[in-house]
Amino acid sequence: MSYLITGGCGFVGSNLAAELLRRGQQVTVLDNLARQGAELNLAWLRSLGQIRFVHGDVRNGFELDSIVRSAKWTAIFHLAGQVAMTTSMESPRRDFEINVLGTVNLLEAVRTSARETPVVYASSNKVYGNLGYLDLVENQTRYQPRAGDIGVDESAPLEFHTPYGCSKGAADQYMLDYARAFGLRTVVFRHSTIYGGRQFATFDQGWLGWFCRQALELKKKPGRPKFTIAGDGKQVRDLLHVDDAVRCYLAAAEHIDQSAGKPFNIGGGAVNSMSLLELFGYLEDRVGVAMEYERLPWRQSDQKYFVADNSRATSLLGWQPEVTKSAGVNRVLDWESEIAGS
Repeated sequence: MSYLITGGCGFVGSNLAAELLRRGQQVTVLDNLARQGAELNLAWLRSLGQIRFVHGDVRNGFELDSIVRSAKWTAIFHLAGQVAMTTSMESPRRDFEINVLGTVNLLEAVRTSARETPVVYASSNKVYGNLGYLDLVENQTRYQPRAGDIGVDESAPLEFHTPYGCSKGAADQYMLDYARAFGLRTVVFRHSTIYGGRQFATFDQGWLGWFCRQALELKKKPGRPKFTIAGDGKQVRDLLHVDDAVRCYLAAAEHIDQSAGKPFNIGGGAVNSMSLLELFGYLEDRVGVAMEYERLPWRQSDQKYFVADNSRATSLLGWQPEVTKSAGVNRVLDWESEIAGS
């Protein structure tokens, strides 16, 4: 079996490629190596087995068409993208070209030469806007729906906020419409916070890994300046470990007759939800530091609460998350410690 992963040297892409290599599959990764840590992830993948690497960019339609035509793919996982809201605000055109034009380039390549190939796309919960219609109550450490631990399902109204939300949302809809209009076997995952090893988190993307790193650095240098957070720290996300995300991506390709043409909200679920303040409390106990921070203004159109309702993925793909939030955070701490010492 032969698989193509765009953005295959990124966080989720490299973990997905590694799992396919472990299963003895042929893997081609396409990446422009622009993201921090991408070259390190490529070296790591090469240490695991024989992998084909293509240094390319999804914005180049001719190049992408040639790659799609170069093999009979078992599945294509489209993970290449501009991933930060803050970056989209700084350069909306670049954000559009990578996320929208890059996606249409791939879809056109598949439409013209590989119509039967499953294509699984990494969308985002940001396609739902700020979810301002949710009736939330503010507790001591988090925002919570008044009705209790409810998840957001795929019937939630789409509302694209910020250039990032617009570009991911447009690509999301192109994926679904190419299934309707041309019969392509596309799948869309609108996921919540994915975290784990190989992420190389930054201030504006990969918040859980970033704050785990702050805790470890505070342990080493107790007098270092306070770190910053956007908002009040009570915003809630459900945490999906990358190992569980990889299983879900593979399940979608394996069950393509059930998944084609559908969006799926995927996340860790209510049991694995956590606010920033709750993460800080956990890190204080686990690492033995005081997580002192300074507040910045809220990020534009930030969601105060997002927890995915995984019912559709469970029903159609037989998938549900397995890694608990405590086990997952501990793995991230181990990963960050390893990277810091290397």
